[in-house]
Amino acid sequence: KIENKNVENLSFIFCNDSFLLNLNKNYLNHNTFTDIITFDYTEGDLISGDIFISLDRVEENAIKYKLPFNEELFRVIAHGILHLIGYADGTNAERLGMRAKENDCLFIWSKIIKRFT
Repeated sequence: KIENKNVENLSFIFCNDSFLLNLNKNYLNHNTFTDIITFDYTEGDLISGDIFISLDRVEENAIKYKLPFNEELFRVIAHGILHLIGYADGTNAERLGMRAKENDCLFIWSKIIKRFT
């Protein structure tokens, strides 16, 4: 359960830059590289979607921002899930809100990981 919504079906598809660029061109008409594309099939309170993640882009961003790869990957995963529960990132204010929620997710996940490792 995430923010009072139930998870019905989440698929994570890990791919490379060229695969995600092709999706971006064909489905969103964007000719740019991206780290994530989320296809939302959510109906009501049942979260459902396909989350495509470019591991090439995640690696490049981790290097660029001097972060561990797994931290950047978890951030991108959180980003996709947040889109499925209704968060947007089209404006500066929305991006700030999204980043705060991503940070919340990373904090919670780090607590879980520490407990079981």
